[in-house]
Formats: sequence, structure tokens, C-alpha cells
Amino acid sequence: MGRILLIDDDNSLREVVQFILTDSGHKVLAVADGAAGLELLDREPDLVITDIRMPGMDGMEVLRRVRKIPAPPPVIVLTAHGTVEQAVEAMQMGAFTYLLKPFAREELKLTVAKALHTRSVEMDNVRLRRLLKQRAPESGMVFRSKLMAAFMDNLRQVAPNDATVLISGESGTGKELAARACHDLSDRWDRPFVTVNCGAIPGTLMESELFGHAKGAFTGADQAATGRIRAAQGGTLFLDEIAELPLALQPKLLRVLESKQVDPVGGPHPVAVDFRLVCATNRNLEEEVSQGRFRDDLLFRINVLQLALPSLRDRPEDVKLLWDHFTRLHGGEDLVSETPLLEALKTRTWRGNVRELKNLNLRLVLMRRGDLLTLADLDRLAPESGDPAPAPPGKSPGSLPLGPLPAGGMSLIALEREVIRRALDLCGGNRSKTAAYLGIPRHVLVYRINKYELG
Repeated sequence: MGRILLIDDDNSLREVVQFILTDSGHKVLAVADGAAGLELLDREPDLVITDIRMPGMDGMEVLRRVRKIPAPPPVIVLTAHGTVEQAVEAMQMGAFTYLLKPFAREELKLTVAKALHTRSVEMDNVRLRRLLKQRAPESGMVFRSKLMAAFMDNLRQVAPNDATVLISGESGTGKELAARACHDLSDRWDRPFVTVNCGAIPGTLMESELFGHAKGAFTGADQAATGRIRAAQGGTLFLDEIAELPLALQPKLLRVLESKQVDPVGGPHPVAVDFRLVCATNRNLEEEVSQGRFRDDLLFRINVLQLALPSLRDRPEDVKLLWDHFTRLHGGEDLVSETPLLEALKTRTWRGNVRELKNLNLRLVLMRRGDLLTLADLDRLAPESGDPAPAPPGKSPGSLPLGPLPAGGMSLIALEREVIRRALDLCGGNRSKTAAYLGIPRHVLVYRINKYELG
């Protein structure tokens, strides 16, 4: 049973439909024109039934207005044979379905029942998503570091408004997760979140993929496509790696952002769109502009609010938390990691950031030899290699800068300590370069620095 708003200027048809639906147990609000019907939307009907052809405001305009309200009810349009084409257009605009006059009593009751069931499922989904949002508002972001806490504070502050957000950061830092969190923390959280990786779609297909196309717009376009922008209607469009967007398409995207309309390829007219844009990049867009690879006017338009994701090496206190999270994800609750392994992980350079850590965790989980992840597993499966440090003047890489050994003996421990101390001085204290210079994994170097109290 539901609250139904019925709009039709045909008095006899309106009375018959009202009687049938009331007899079926529904509460019906019946009016004779579109303007009067819109005034009743504040009563939150579960379903709207409207004729297409009416004096004054017609059914198409009623549909447009209804679709603009938050969580709009489904709309059934009533049409005669001469307006079937308009009914199909109404379906493309978001109408639930149409009924062709004259329709049978049972056809009306069945169509209304389907529409109300769809509405019930949609509202259940909204309630479930609201509950999930309350329990996990940050879309799986795992952190405890001050750097990430500051980033999330900024994200929470900008998320509620509709301004464009540009998320910058190295590859693998979690820019898509951050974009999803921005969506979940916004007022659009219960509408679509649509992702487009600008670097993964060939340039020849990108225009159709983004903006959609009409049937027959080009060879192979056997049917119309809405495109990703219209798929994000009411929600958030996330353009990952925005610097990869072809230069020829950048002015078209700019026009969409300015006009709030999209021109499908081969389409007869622009289509109004409503979405929030979030972009991400691992490049310096100002440098891309200077090199002529990115338009400065588009940069000004998308760079309204910029948030920079820190790299994993800048927040080593998050490594253990992330590692344990991925260990539970890949290996279950019973699998644990030994302390030396966790300490070694914190000292790695993590050039691939969180993505590298996740993949390394999966490798160790799959290739482990017991129920404990160990430092030996790490050394066996993923020894870290760094960029080789430059050799000191007059020495070739790999040579031993040692004179004759003293006849009276020597301390190997003292020699090792002195070699490490001098190597650190030579490399300016950079542990990654020092480890590469000495030809040992970084975590081994860190262990010896701590052992000899050189740090």
C-alpha cells in the first residue's frame, strides 16, 4: 500500500483510476493539472502517476521537477497512441514506465504494485547505506599517523559541499579510497559513485565513454549509451589520473562543468546533468600546463580544493596497522606476524606506497611456510633493493678500500661499525642509499645501526 499522487486533466479517467487504486487500499491524492500536483510533493508520495498531455504544465515537466527532488518517487506516465514517442522519451528521462490508454484495471494495479515494490527496495537500500555510513564513514581508510589524521580532517571539512576536489599523491597512496570517502561523507552519499581511470581507456573511446553517444553516431554504435557522466547523475564522478585525459577532450569537460549539460556524441541536444566532480593525479599539473599537456583553464576549474595524500614512507607508524589489516584480509584472523618482520617493514622505502605493501602482504601470505609471517619470509621472497649510491672518487663500485691487515689481529665488530659509520657519512645519513652502497637490505642496515648505536 502506498501514497499515490495522481495528475490528469481528464475528470472521468481521473475518477476511475482514483477509485481503482483506493479500492486496492492505496491513499490517492488526485489533481487536475501539473502545477497543483507539484504543490503536493511535500506530502512525500510513494508514487506519481501523470498524464503526458495536459494544459499548462504537461507531464514531461512534472517528471523533470520530480526527478530533481532528493530520493524521487517513481513516476508512471499515462499516454495515448499518438504520444508513445513522448512516453519513450519520458522513460529515458527516468520515468518508471508508461501505460497506454485505454488500460485494463488489472494492468493498472499490477504496474502500480511493481512501482511501489521498486520504491520500497530503493528506500531499504537508502536505510542500509545510511547505517553503513554511520559504521564506516571513511570507506576503509586505515591509519593512526598524524599526517593521515590531518588529511582526513581536511577531507571531512570539504566533503559536505559540492565544490570540485583535486586529490594529489604518489601512485598507490589510496587516492580512489580518499575519493570514495569524500563521496560517502557528502550529501550525495546515497547516489552513484562512478569511477573513470583516464589512463586506462583508449583516447579514441574516451569521448563516448565519458559523454555517451546516440544510436548510429558512429560505426558500431548499434545502441545509445548514456556515458559515465550521466551515470553519475545526482552522485559523484571520480576522474582518476586526470592528467591522462586527452587534450582534445579537456575543453569539452570544461564546458560540462560550466554549463551543467553534456552533449552526447551524435545526440540531438544537450542533456542536463547534476554531479560532484572529484579528480586525482600523481603528476604536477602546473608542470603539465607549462609543457602544453594540460589546459590551464581546466586546471583552474578543477583545482578548487586540493588535498595531498602523504606517501607511506612519510607515515611509518601506519605500516603495522596496514600490514595487520591486509594480513587479516588475505590470511584470516589466526595468521600473525613476528615483531622483527614488522620492524623491518617500517624501514622499507615503499616506492609503491600502500599498493606495494598490500601486494607484498599477499605474496608472503600465499608463500608462507607456517602459521607465522617471519623476517626470513621477507628476506626470501622480497629482499629490498635500492638505487645504487655513487662510488667515492677514485674507487670503482665493489672495490674494498682496505690496506694490509694488521699483524696483531683486529676486531671484526669494530670494523663493521666503522664501515657503517663512514658509509652513512658518505651518503649524507640517507639509510636507503647507505644500504644500497653496502649491498645489504635496508632493514639489515637499520638493525645494525641500532645494534651499534649509530642512529
